[in-house]
Amino acid sequence: MSHRNPDGAVGLHPGGPLDLNQLRTFLAVHRAGSFTAAAHVLGVSQPTVTAQMRALERQLGRQLFERLPRGVATTAMADQLAAQIAGPLDALTVVAGGGDGASADTPAEPVHLAGPAELLCTRALPSLALLVSDGLRLRITTGLADDLLGGLRAGQFDLAVSTVRPRGRALTAAPLADEEFVLVAAPVWAERIGPGRVESSGPAALCDVPHITYAEDLPIARRYWRHVFGTRLNGPAAVVIPDLRGVLAAVVAGAGFAVLPRYLCLDELATGAVVPLLEPADPPINTGFLAWRAGAADNPHVTMVRDHLLQAGRSW
Repeated sequence: MSHRNPDGAVGLHPGGPLDLNQLRTFLAVHRAGSFTAAAHVLGVSQPTVTAQMRALERQLGRQLFERLPRGVATTAMADQLAAQIAGPLDALTVVAGGGDGASADTPAEPVHLAGPAELLCTRALPSLALLVSDGLRLRITTGLADDLLGGLRAGQFDLAVSTVRPRGRALTAAPLADEEFVLVAAPVWAERIGPGRVESSGPAALCDVPHITYAEDLPIARRYWRHVFGTRLNGPAAVVIPDLRGVLAAVVAGAGFAVLPRYLCLDELATGAVVPLLEPADPPINTGFLAWRAGAADNPHVTMVRDHLLQAGRSW
């Protein structure tokens, strides 16, 4: 059985000293939320993780995880143990990593960065260019927020830019940048609709204008309609392009209207290639986050990229 120290902490040697590998595996499971994801992070097999957790539970005499159809739920004992060992184990990982984790002749492992294609290509990657010239290696994956955050939890990525705040204890996140949404069309459509018509008539002014978007469920436009017009957006899209840069290109070519992040169409707005159909006093704004797995990173370049992106994001 476990015992308590006078200060209330769980004793770490109820049946003799605990195995550091088991504790490291336990912490990975606690943070990842599943044996399978922890195995991926640690680079071991799932049966190995299962065997180590059973051995640790036997030694402690307490259940640490409740097995669920998908993943595990932690017990109060597990949460208390994780709080005790997380700091020391993370510090030990840094020391055991040997500083930069590589010899002078061996480059550091690539940093796996995930996020929306548009934001990575127009903002994140240009800001990392000088680091790449100094030896940083990058591997980029693009996609939707939920998929990428799931991959981050499972250890597929080191960092992820997300348009939604990640939930759960497995990930840590910090605000990266705010994006303002703007309703735009090519000048030919703005003239056809009429100056100030959207402001005076609302969404009805756009009923005959093709809607260009990046997903069938119209996520950005639905938010814009709700925030600015106070109503639901009805009607299907005319064109769906799973890349906002393609949506912008279609709008510039005169295909119809779209709701886009302002950062993405700054040049087109400046040159008049697209024009805003409405300039609300309170435009919808979304905060983007940079997320990473809890605990110390094995690759020091992960920390370097994370800190650099958070600094650069202040000026995006």
